[in-house]
Amino acid sequence: MNSTKKTRDSQVRNTNLDVDDIVSSLKNLRVASLESRKRHDRPPKLPSREILANVAEGLSAALFPNRLGSSELADEGIDHYVGHTLNVTLRELMVQIQHELHYGSGSEVLNSEDREKSIKITQAFAKRLPQIRVLLDSDIIAAYEGDPAARNVDEVLVCYPGIKAITHYRLAHELHNLGVPLIARMISEIAHSVTGIEIHPGAQIGGSFFIDHGTGVVIGETAIIGQNVRLYQAVTLGAKRFPVDENGALVKGNLRHPIVEDDVVIYAGATILGRITIGRGSTIGGNVWLTHSVPPGSHVSQPQTMQKSDIKKTYDK
Repeated sequence: MNSTKKTRDSQVRNTNLDVDDIVSSLKNLRVASLESRKRHDRPPKLPSREILANVAEGLSAALFPNRLGSSELADEGIDHYVGHTLNVTLRELMVQIQHELHYGSGSEVLNSEDREKSIKITQAFAKRLPQIRVLLDSDIIAAYEGDPAARNVDEVLVCYPGIKAITHYRLAHELHNLGVPLIARMISEIAHSVTGIEIHPGAQIGGSFFIDHGTGVVIGETAIIGQNVRLYQAVTLGAKRFPVDENGALVKGNLRHPIVEDDVVIYAGATILGRITIGRGSTIGGNVWLTHSVPPGSHVSQPQTMQKSDIKKTYDK
């Protein structure tokens, strides 16, 4: 047995994989790519996905220390734990913000203005954490009250993928608004990779938001969602078309995603595309494909979308 293993190990060591040639080829491709983008030989560091994952977990623990923090916390130690966690986590975040600002500036070194800006962004973000907690409390209650399988709010917080995705989104949305969109997108995509729920941090989402089950949900950058909205799995709030400029490049930043007003329910598999409005109190049935606005109080089912005459009027803002 040992002799066989030694022979196999020797064969592995003596196998020529031409790694040096591959390294040289990859270097040439890397240099060419940097030159085409007018980057330096040593481009600025990007924010670290691994560190941002830790930041998101640390912020979640600070927001909900009794449920997402240390399991050994005593009541008298909670405030100390929250303070310590925030100090460590926010400093890590500030460094990542510096990386994004440096990357965006195109300069060889981080300048003093960007360093000062990273401090101000971190401080402004930290001050928003209590409001984020208020919004998340409303989301958790909405999930508990909207799901008969939920036995208590703690189960919702620690088990539901929709809450994890919304937590990352609400953190990311504040960072997006404060001028660090790359970090915001990375935090949202960390949750996407875990939950299968994709929420662009630029989307605007009101309180008491509930995503049930969640896998396959997509919410685009310019979507606006009101209060007390419920989505089920595989719902898409997407763009209908992607206009291009005179050079054939995609136009960025145009308003291309739906507006969903308060108290709307959208069932599994529905696809809603374009800058249309789903009126307040409407219900959109499963597997509906919808590209036109509907008035408040509408009930849209799959057969209705196949025959537009069933909807007597549309509702646009």
